[in-house]
Amino acid sequence: MKRVVSTDNAPAAVGAYSQATTNGDLVFTAGQIPMTPDGDLLADEPIAVQTEQSLANIEGILAEEGLETSDVLKVTVFLDDIDDFEEMNETYGEFFDDEPPARSALEVANLPKGVGVEIEAIASSE
Repeated sequence: MKRVVSTDNAPAAVGAYSQATTNGDLVFTAGQIPMTPDGDLLADEPIAVQTEQSLANIEGILAEEGLETSDVLKVTVFLDDIDDFEEMNETYGEFFDDEPPARSALEVANLPKGVGVEIEAIASSE
């Protein structure tokens, strides 16, 4: 059975979506952009800072379910410029250093609010 996950440790959902959903075994996060839980948008910051905030939001959502980044199975990274890949990857590696999850990274035409990166994750409580 699906259950909605909600936390104050990530930006509130501002549309017809949830921060995350779970069936008790898997947690699917919504795409997280570089916005602080207080609503400060970091779109003008370097991609490393944007990546760090996006992943911090994911950490906050996972923590609500008692999970950590080590529980993440799959990550999808959307970049508005694939040339930012190396900078994103360096920061990303700080969050997933030992046994990183599977990952896809792709360039897209536009991201919400003009940000440079959006990241979503799937984690397991098993």
